[in-house]
Amino acid sequence: MVCDEAVSALDVSTQSQIINLLADLRESTGTSYLFIAHDLRVVRHISHRVAVLHAGRLVEAAPVRTLFDSPKHPYTRALLAASPSAHPDGRERRRSRRENYEPNRTGEPIVRGSAGCPFRGRCARVMDVCATTTPVLRELADGSRVACHLYEGDGATGAGGSKDGAVHLGQKIHRGRSSSSA
Repeated sequence: MVCDEAVSALDVSTQSQIINLLADLRESTGTSYLFIAHDLRVVRHISHRVAVLHAGRLVEAAPVRTLFDSPKHPYTRALLAASPSAHPDGRERRRSRRENYEPNRTGEPIVRGSAGCPFRGRCARVMDVCATTTPVLRELADGSRVACHLYEGDGATGAGGSKDGAVHLGQKIHRGRSSSSA
């Protein structure tokens, strides 16, 4: 079942009821969800695996706990840093993640389909290769998949199936290779 912003316009108590209903249905019927949301608290509660998109590209995918406890991509870290947290540990973690994000420092517009990493203008850890080469989605030892030059050569395996090395929607990823699901 596809749930696109299924609870975003609802008040908190109604959100909670719908999320609990979806969780109960998942448990009782084995239903799977593609849950699309901007509210990371809801994503964390309902999901087993999370995929993060930036500028229409998959930049990170991981089991929910791995992604929230140890985000890899600078964009994922920035998203989590921007999420509110009432717990003091969460606030400190957000502060430390903010150092990996900067407002568009270069002022350079990122053109969809252009070479290089689309996040490079906002990444505090940008490297020369980020301007010329689109990062390939790589599987890491912890089961995460990340499209970032920071993780090249660390035992990561490329999972890109297209000419530009990107994994696009409609492709299945299988242990370091991808294939179309059409």
